[in-house]
Amino acid sequence: MKISVICLLLLTALSIGCGYGTHSSTPAQPGTTPSIAQLMPNSAISGGSNFTLTVNGTNFAATAVVNWNGQAQTTTFVSATQLTAAIPASAIATPATVPVTVTNPGVAGGIYGGGTLAETSPAVNFVVN
Repeated sequence: MKISVICLLLLTALSIGCGYGTHSSTPAQPGTTPSIAQLMPNSAISGGSNFTLTVNGTNFAATAVVNWNGQAQTTTFVSATQLTAAIPASAIATPATVPVTVTNPGVAGGIYGGGTLAETSPAVNFVVN
């Protein structure tokens, strides 16, 4: 009985010491649904120049893509909670409300063609004045 209690305490101490149960900043796996918390900036003046859009949120895969009005943009993975996207001047040429989403790719595989589907976040609006 004492040995099993000691082993249990030892395993608990080791798992806590190794970081078990802590949140990780590693990228989400493909097929995980991302979520957008904030766009920076969240608006622009029409006719402006190209800019870098920072997207903050959760569950971004290392290969996640920022979509501007449904079109994939050149995206840079910063962390599982931040992406940046190059937005061309042509995308803000006229006033509009533009939906921005993030898509984590799916993974194909399995002998029967199984895998995970791509997952896209709900849209967050970017305003072009």
